Amino acid sequence: MTTRGVAILGSTGSIGQSAIAVAEAHPDRLRVVALGAGENAAKLGEQVAAHRPDLVAMATTTALADLQRDAQARHASMPRAVAGPEGLIAVATHPEADIVLFASSGTAALDAVLAAIEAGKTVALANKEILVMAGSVVMAAARRKRVAVLPVDSEHNAIHQCLHGRASSEVRRLILTASGGPFRGLAAERLGEVTADEALRHPTWRMGPKITIDSATLMNKGLEVIEARWLFDVGPDRIDVLVHPQSIVHSMVELVDGSVIAQLGVTDMRLPIQYAFSYPERWSAPLAPLDLARAGRLDFERPDTACFPCLSLAFRALAAPEGLAIVLNAANEVAVTAFLDRRLPFTGIPDLIRRSMDEYDRQGEQPVAGLADVRRIDAWARTFAARAAAGLQLKDRV
Repeated sequence: MTTRGVAILGSTGSIGQSAIAVAEAHPDRLRVVALGAGENAAKLGEQVAAHRPDLVAMATTTALADLQRDAQARHASMPRAVAGPEGLIAVATHPEADIVLFASSGTAALDAVLAAIEAGKTVALANKEILVMAGSVVMAAARRKRVAVLPVDSEHNAIHQCLHGRASSEVRRLILTASGGPFRGLAAERLGEVTADEALRHPTWRMGPKITIDSATLMNKGLEVIEARWLFDVGPDRIDVLVHPQSIVHSMVELVDGSVIAQLGVTDMRLPIQYAFSYPERWSAPLAPLDLARAGRLDFERPDTACFPCLSLAFRALAAPEGLAIVLNAANEVAVTAFLDRRLPFTGIPDLIRRSMDEYDRQGEQPVAGLADVRRIDAWARTFAARAAAGLQLKDRV
């Protein structure tokens, strides 16, 4: 039996920890060879002690020093360690890694994704922002190097399973499902008052703060719509979204004859992660089977884009030249940070994104011919959104 080397970027986050659990469930098939994390030295120290990777990386030299002190306290040896952006690339290109999981949110890992592709690694992508920001660049590189980009997001992973072996000519549309987030059905006038703590209470999934806020605004689904365009090479008129609060049907594919193929499963990220790690094989999983009788019912409804306009903004970006999606993604990251810092109301998130997109359109379309153009537009959007956010700040509360 062949053992696959696994490298994980974002190993201390929720998806990264689920990936570690998958590796632990299949020790004869998977070996953790490299780990990258942000600032959580204590958690990374536990992972290093358990799996003894050849290489570790952390975001800063301070965090790396904490990790080294942790190892000394445990009387444990340290693997080779690197800090900063070069650490991400070192993990992504580790010679013993067959598959690299990108489990962190945000766009900081873009260079590492491209480096992994250039090194011929299979890419397991749980990071939506990479393809939203630079989908054409990443997928062109993957085609050139003949590297597989396997989606780990439950929705895209479900579509990948439904599409397996089907020609594009057989597909009428992709249907992404959304839980609706914690504020589904809430009156529009209440949305301006919701707090970050309330927004972080997702009804079905346990995720990091950024993706959880994106789920509450429906921007998460908007980013997934754009990501699906690049992963599956379909136009915006062939992508749809339905709210499905039970989160049991993870996504669907409608075929040209009207048949709909759906992927159903328990709400556990270990399932799509294992699918990516094992592909094209199927392995048994240490998960409870889906009990449809206990689930009782499966509900579907159209998303309320009047209350949650982020989804409409994403479709607007999808239908436009590529630069607008870069602006959408960058402005959203700025807006989410401002909301979590209590500098922006919940309803200020789509307002800030719209203002940034409108200003970009006003200045005229910018060409996106490569990574330099992506970074230039991204930097402009972040600067504009940060300045615009100053005019949308919450007043200090007593």
